[in-house]
Amino acid sequence: MGDIDIAIGIDVDCVAGWLGSYGGEDSPADLSRGLCAGNEGIPRMLQLLEDEGVKGSWYVPGHSIETFEEEVQAVADAGHELGVHGYSHENPTDLSREQEDEIIAVSKDLIEDVTGEEPVGHRASWWEFSENTPELVEKHDFLYDSSLMEREFEPGYMRKGDDWEPIKYDQEPESWMTPYEYGEETDIVEVPISWYRDDIPPMLFIKQPSYNTGYKSPVMMYEEYYKAQFDYLYNRRGAGVYTFTIHPDIHGLPHMIPLFEDFIQYVKSHENAEFKTIEEIARKYEDDPSVYESEGEYI
Repeated sequence: MGDIDIAIGIDVDCVAGWLGSYGGEDSPADLSRGLCAGNEGIPRMLQLLEDEGVKGSWYVPGHSIETFEEEVQAVADAGHELGVHGYSHENPTDLSREQEDEIIAVSKDLIEDVTGEEPVGHRASWWEFSENTPELVEKHDFLYDSSLMEREFEPGYMRKGDDWEPIKYDQEPESWMTPYEYGEETDIVEVPISWYRDDIPPMLFIKQPSYNTGYKSPVMMYEEYYKAQFDYLYNRRGAGVYTFTIHPDIHGLPHMIPLFEDFIQYVKSHENAEFKTIEEIARKYEDDPSVYESEGEYI
């Protein structure tokens, strides 16, 4: 069996999530949920990771860094990785190049103020790339990005200049009937993520822009999604990277802590499965791209 590395990505959206993504920017009640995530959720998750001896990769919007200074400093002081994740969880596709560039620059500086080191990881807010994002990630000299979903269990290299034709219903079909065109590969490692290993879609109650019930069973999420995908990787593929994305807004809630703890212990019960930060995974892949290639018949 090859290397199987598990990465816990923690997106510290908190108030920023409600400002930029969840439609709660005018609701003191929704914003208070973000305050709870920062003030209570971050310390709960940090304590559990400390209890289990596991390091995570925390992607912290600048707004969260400045709002929850002590909590984020405690994360850094405990030796966890901090990465860029916008300022107010803005959608990059709604930003000009200049706005996106400034947000990345300010966010990097805020993280460096906390950790004493320039961050090496970028995760786009909303998990959306603008037409400028790849070039800006390259300009700011990140080691890796972790925002895209081209693969399930294997890193690659971020590209810039991919091109495709949207359907134009008011024009002749020949105007859009062209295949997807791959752009130029960069030196930025792309560590894949997945909506099926993210806690926000099934678990967060959102009122705007459309109601999301947010009351799916967390036991179902762990048993039928998190553990099932880990089992596929471990039993069928035999090597690869497993990233999952959680938030203090969800996994910082009291009823989620025991499930999170159980999953960590489940992974630990498997030989050759180790928890790594995404920075460690990116450096490992950069040194030897074959390290995560499938060792079985399944990709």
